[in-house]
Order: sequence, then C-alpha cells, then structure tokens
Amino acid sequence: MDFHSVRRFALVAMASIGLAACGINSVPTKEEAAKAQWGNVESAMQRRHDLIPNLVSVAEAAAVSERDILTGVIEARSKAMGVNITTDDLSDPDEFQKIQQAENQLTQAIGQFRTVVEQYPELKSNQNFQDLMVALDESENLINTERVRYNEAAQDFNTTIRTFPDTIGANIIHGAEPLEYFDAENGAEDAPDVEFDSITGGDSAAE
Repeated sequence: MDFHSVRRFALVAMASIGLAACGINSVPTKEEAAKAQWGNVESAMQRRHDLIPNLVSVAEAAAVSERDILTGVIEARSKAMGVNITTDDLSDPDEFQKIQQAENQLTQAIGQFRTVVEQYPELKSNQNFQDLMVALDESENLINTERVRYNEAAQDFNTTIRTFPDTIGANIIHGAEPLEYFDAENGAEDAPDVEFDSITGGDSAAE
C-alpha cells in the first residue's frame, strides 16, 4: 500500500469517526431507546385500564352505594383510554400533557375508590377482590417504574441532542426535537376526601 492509499484510508477513517462523534448514530439510537421505553409505559397503563372494569363490577355486586365514585372511575378510565398519542407526539408538550393529565385524573379517581371500598368489610374479605387490588397495586407500581425509566431515557436523548458534537448531527441531519417528561403527580400521594352520606358505621352495606 503506497503513501497516497494510506493517507486516503486515514482520511476516510477520521471522517467516519468524526461523523460518528457528531451524533449520526448516537442520536437515533437514543431516540429509539426512549421510544421503546414509552411502549413499556403504555403497556403498564393498559394493564391498569384492563383491571378497572372487574374491580368496579365486584364493588357493584357488593352493593357499594357510592355510585358517583364508581361512575367517576369508569369515566376517568374511558377518558384516559381515549387519549392516544404516537411516539411522534412525545416531542409535543400539548399532546403529552393530555395523556399525563388523563392518567393523573384516573389515579385520583382510583384513590377515591380505594377510600370508599375500605368501608365495606365484605369486600375486604372477598378473595377475588383482594387479588384484583393486589394486581392494581402491582400495575400502579409498574407504571411508576416505567415512567421513571422513560424519563431517564428521554433525559439521555435530550442531553445528547443538546451537547456538542452530537448536536451537529441532531440538528443538521436528524432534525431532532427534545422529548417531554412525566411530571410528579401533584397531590397523588394524599388520601382524597370522601363523604359517606349513605354509610353509618360502615355496616349498612353489609345488611
């Protein structure tokens, strides 16, 4: 191999390294990782959606009298399931906010549901209902876990497209847009206030 061939090979190698360092590969790789993690978030949310009708059905069979609470859970579920965003919408703050708000409202409705059913001893002793509640707890823990992982993947991608030299490829070649994050649910950790107008001592439903 003569000097010119060696020089040409060296230039090609340097150019390849330079392109790789400018986000040609790293940007789409990290974007796909974040989008794949979003799929895990959706799966976890769907798991919770699927449990709710069975929980409400068992509560209705136990003559839970707070119909507005049961209806509120079903309506919140319906609204959450009606908000559909694609991975292309993950960079759209308005679209992302829609699904986050809908899921947060569902979380709050479930919180009210939990408070109500605690007043019904027969539900607490119903094995099927308890199994469903355990599954609900697991699904909500999974949602939190997958949201954290998505936020981490989105942060990794956002940092990459804003950091030199990857930002060159991100802007010039890929036209990459930063991804949105999940915010902490305001007040989700607090027990909701529920009035029990139709319950006296928690025994009326068991009669």
